[in-house]
Amino acid sequence: MAIGVNALAFVAVAQVLALAGVVMVLVWCIYFMGGLAWEAPKKSLIFNIHPVLMLIGLVIIGGEAIMTFKALPLKKEVKKIIHMVLHAIALVLGIIGIYAAFKFHNEESIVNLYSLHSWLGMGIIVLYGIQWIYGFLIFLFPGGSSAVRSESLPWHVILGLILFSLAVGNAVMGFLEKLVFLETYGLAKFGAEAYLVNFTAVVTVLYGVFVVFSVLSQPVVVVEEESAYTAL
Repeated sequence: MAIGVNALAFVAVAQVLALAGVVMVLVWCIYFMGGLAWEAPKKSLIFNIHPVLMLIGLVIIGGEAIMTFKALPLKKEVKKIIHMVLHAIALVLGIIGIYAAFKFHNEESIVNLYSLHSWLGMGIIVLYGIQWIYGFLIFLFPGGSSAVRSESLPWHVILGLILFSLAVGNAVMGFLEKLVFLETYGLAKFGAEAYLVNFTAVVTVLYGVFVVFSVLSQPVVVVEEESAYTAL
């Protein structure tokens, strides 16, 4: 299924939403929750790294990687490299973000992996890594046969969108989980911070929607036929 709209329109909206999401999560974690730190007497500053890196990494940079093939009027080989590099950055940031959550839990003597959010997060990051490795080996280097690439491409795209959608949904679940926790300890349900967290989650969902729309839309410029997928 394809939408008869140029991808540029969806990509442009996605960029605005991405910028808004980054600003909002930074304002929340730095202004409302006290800042970011890898080592600090106040251990919550360590945890604050987690939502920042997960949103910027798996969701936003991961989304930018997905939009590469429809948004950039470049040769296929160049777009493949950009796509893989962005996904690699997203994966690394995601791993660091997850480690920050474990580090916070361990230093505060809080049990790990007790929630659905954490279970899904671990599953997503593992599958994200497998997807990246498979894509690198089949589509970039050393590259599979033309038959393997042709058969793999639809599944690579579909699984990539599924993982991205799961990352968006799990990010929203994480915002909700943290907000409920804060409200349990006295945060005003209709205060500025609560509204900020909820709107950040809304922006995250909208960004995900426009990334998917961009995939279903018409490419900005068709330089080469994408079905002729070859390794470098």
